[in-house]
Order: sequence, then C-alpha cells, then structure tokens
Amino acid sequence: MSGPSRYDVADRAPRTLIDFMLRWETILIGLLIAVVIGNTIISPYFLDIYNLSDATFNFSEKAIIALGMTLLILVRDIDLSVAAIIALASLAMGLAADAGAGTGLLIPIGLGVGAICGAFNGLLVARIGLPSIVVTIGTMSLFRGLAQVILGDQAITKYPAAFQTLGQGYLIKWPPIPYSFALFLVLAAIFTFVLHKTAFGRKLFAMGNNPIAAQFSGIPVNRIRFWLFVLTGLLAGVAAILLTARIGSTRPNIALGWELEVITAVILGGVSIAGGAGTIPGVVLAVFILGLATFGLSLVNVPGIVISVLLGLLLIVSIAMPIVVRRLLKGKPVV
Repeated sequence: MSGPSRYDVADRAPRTLIDFMLRWETILIGLLIAVVIGNTIISPYFLDIYNLSDATFNFSEKAIIALGMTLLILVRDIDLSVAAIIALASLAMGLAADAGAGTGLLIPIGLGVGAICGAFNGLLVARIGLPSIVVTIGTMSLFRGLAQVILGDQAITKYPAAFQTLGQGYLIKWPPIPYSFALFLVLAAIFTFVLHKTAFGRKLFAMGNNPIAAQFSGIPVNRIRFWLFVLTGLLAGVAAILLTARIGSTRPNIALGWELEVITAVILGGVSIAGGAGTIPGVVLAVFILGLATFGLSLVNVPGIVISVLLGLLLIVSIAMPIVVRRLLKGKPVV
C-alpha cells in the first residue's frame, strides 16, 4: 500500500519557505546584512579589515558573558550583577598586581572571584529561594560598591606586559583575530553543542518551559540553577581578565552599564524573557548586530549617550516584536 500510514507521526512540524523566512535567526541575518550595508554607506572605513578586527575588541567580552546569560534567562533566571562582578574581579587582580603578582596568578584570581560571586548569587537564588532579579540587583550594588569604596577615585595601572597581551594581542596576524574574539568563537561553538545537541540542553529547555514539571520528572532544577549562576560569574571573570588586560587598568567605573548591553543581546537573539525558548546562534547573530552597529555609529562620531538610548529602544522593540507578530498572525489587535 502506498502513502503514509494513518498512524505515522512526524517528529517535527512541516517546514515551508514562509516558516523559514519567519524564523528569528533568518530575520537577524537580514538585519545583520542591513547593518553592514548601512555602515558601509555612512563610513568608507567600516569594511577595513583592521577596523573590523578592532571592532571585535569592543564586544567580545560582553559576548562571552551573553553566553552564560542565555542559559540563565532560558531557565527563567537573570543576573544583573555581571558588570559589577567584572569590577570586583578587576579590583582583586589590580591589588594582586600591585603586590607583584604575575600573569600566572592574576588569571586564576580573576576567574576565582567571578566564580565566587556567581556562587553567592546562586546560593541566594537556588538554595534559599529568593527571586533572581531581586538578588542580583542587590549584589550589583554590593559588588560595585565594594570596588568603588576600596578604589575611591584612583586607578590601578601596574599590570605586567604579558598580562596586557591577553586583551590586546592577536591569535592570528592575518586575518587579524584577537585572542578575545577567538575565545568567544570557541565558547559559542561549545555552548551551541551543549544546549542544542545534548541531554543537558534538553533539561534546560524543560526547566524553562515548566520548572515544576521538570522537578517532578527527576531533573535537579535548583542544583542546575546554582551552577548556571556559577558559570555566568565565571564568564564574567573571564571578561574581567580580558577587559582589564585590554585597557591596562582597573577603574571604579569599569564595565559600567554592561548588564544592559548583555541582556539586550540575549533578548534580541530570540531568547524568551519568560524562559524555555531561544538559541545560541541567535544570540551570536545579535552580538554581531549590536557590536557592528555600535562600531559603525562611533565611526561617524555619534555620542555614546545617543548609542545608549538606541540600545534601550532596541531592547524594548526586541521584547515587544515577537508578541506583536504573534498577535498579528492570529488576527488579534496589537493593542
């Protein structure tokens, strides 16, 4: 007998061209192309290979943190203290450098402080049961406040040359690929595989869709949440190492406001703020869109405060757009 059995069940919904065109990643690819074309028009220097390489310095550290933030938001949590963790980790490395520590000691100090701060957040959220947004608002003020109180209005600049190479050097001279950008690409590949190709990734999606059902199905929800906070803190420590090495100093306002840019990249990348939906490739595309758009605007001397306003608007639009599109497809009024 020819033809499908009445009992055959497809493992996924049929994919049409319209389905593909409406995928969030496809929309992001189109937006990225538009950003590149627009920046090429407004600045003849945008497509210079060395300028593009320098542009990656400005977003690679944020992109690394965004990978960890993606997993947190996926399971309905959030960490608003990541920029403050950078400040505290940078301070710890600065004090150690002042005492004569070399690169081999500064790196584990930065990673250790980041992981400890993440563990503190995770303990309050996953073990005690406090809301993550409340906890991390508090620790954001705590970590940043400690750095500002200890530093005052001073800056620490006594860093070894070998350490500064981590943030300023290139893995490959041609095409010029900075260490920070290469590390981001490697981590993005690892996170993509783990989230989309492993049982652990499926557990994260299950937790984000229904944490209570996930708990009753045997998934150690709170233990995983705790380690996701540790992971995000650790990645903030990595970002602290790269950023401190790149600028060659520790300052009280280091990475100020980065939490907004990281969250904007994650939400623009298609990760649902309600949890349970999103992809790493989408976040990577969003990182490139934001990084290149910001770089292009800076080439034509757009003030930083204006760029911040645009990022805020983009965050609102990226949250609202899926809701608006969903209502339009269902024939419902937008407002």
